[in-house]
Amino acid sequence: MSNSALTTAAPAIDPTFENVWDEIVWRGLVHVSTDQEALRALLAGDPITYYCGFDPTAPSLHLGNLVQLLLLRRLQLAGHKPLGLVGGSTGLVGDPRPTAERTLNTPETVAEWVDRLRAQVERYLSFEGDNAARLVNNLDWTAPMSAIDFLREIGKHYRVGTMLKKDAVAARLNSDAGISYTEFSYQILQGMDFLELYRQYDCVLQTGGSDQWGNLTSGTDLIRRVEGESAHAIGTPLITNSDGTKFGKSEGNAIWLDPQMCSPYRMYQFWLSSADADVIERLKIFTFLTRAEIEDYAALVESEPFRRAAQKRLALEVVATVHGIDATAAVIAASEALFGQGDLTALDAVTLRSALEELPNATVSVGTTVVDALVATGLVASISEARRAITQGGVSLDGARVEDGAAVVQGTLPGGVSVLRRGKKTLAGIFLG
Repeated sequence: MSNSALTTAAPAIDPTFENVWDEIVWRGLVHVSTDQEALRALLAGDPITYYCGFDPTAPSLHLGNLVQLLLLRRLQLAGHKPLGLVGGSTGLVGDPRPTAERTLNTPETVAEWVDRLRAQVERYLSFEGDNAARLVNNLDWTAPMSAIDFLREIGKHYRVGTMLKKDAVAARLNSDAGISYTEFSYQILQGMDFLELYRQYDCVLQTGGSDQWGNLTSGTDLIRRVEGESAHAIGTPLITNSDGTKFGKSEGNAIWLDPQMCSPYRMYQFWLSSADADVIERLKIFTFLTRAEIEDYAALVESEPFRRAAQKRLALEVVATVHGIDATAAVIAASEALFGQGDLTALDAVTLRSALEELPNATVSVGTTVVDALVATGLVASISEARRAITQGGVSLDGARVEDGAAVVQGTLPGGVSVLRRGKKTLAGIFLG
């Protein structure tokens, strides 16, 4: 577990709060919930068992899931007992999306993704001590159940009228795509998960995104009907940017937690580019900094926004949490060296390559001239413009000014790559192939 989220120094709860409920409310993590006073009392009392589920609908978790992972961790730091559920059965079905039916993945693909997600979830939890975490897979109790048993023991407690009113179902019913019985039944499966965890581990709280509220309350309602007991749910807000755009997602460009799908360098740059209007809320949700520290950064955003101190701290904290201290240090070194504040030749080869992949880049053959490389990377529009830029002293290769128009790209940096610069801030990567 070394060099992971568990190495991040964090108090059990921020010392300025009476209990962890007050802290998560201040951090903006409660968009909707069951009875708030009951939850506050529950989290202030003896340790409880709580859970969050993650469906293997992709080979990696993403930033939206990170909100839940960090909430699991905060509650564990306050003394409560987490269950991390990876949905081997619900992943075979898929929760209803607002617009269209999901494509069902094969059982083999889902099983592979379950293993990958389990490895990601366990990085954020401690499996030692009196409140040690557990990882569970809902396929363990769903697979042995027959269809008849499912209908008799679980299905009879659900009313179709209530199910139709759930936001996700209602949205699909009003769309051209409609909704299949398979996805319509998803809320029953998630409700059954909560019931099973209540029975096995006395689990009394589930967390999830507010867009999952219908599925969360499916479980609390089922526990009340079957066991006659109260259970609770917390729906976290869906994170958006201050301009209303989606957070952390774009077409084919989501910020995944798997470093093979989104490099630490790219993740670092993502957080570094946070708008001033967003950065303080991001510090509250995605870091373990105290209220006093965050208020200090809020003051700096107001007084010295040009220093981007809050963004730098945010990027450092989140990347260290997700990828570890060593990877973060390498990313920061690469970021500084690329912009003239460090030694390019001293960089880690993997980190440097991943950084250059985020820049305009080109693959060229050995012996390609800097003139041709400038054109290939798009730093200039023509050979004549490239020659003029060199003559004017505005081009550097691997940190050294290019003075000869016949100079060639050597790939002298770690990993056999090169960095082209035009002017002070316009960079491109060169890969030799």
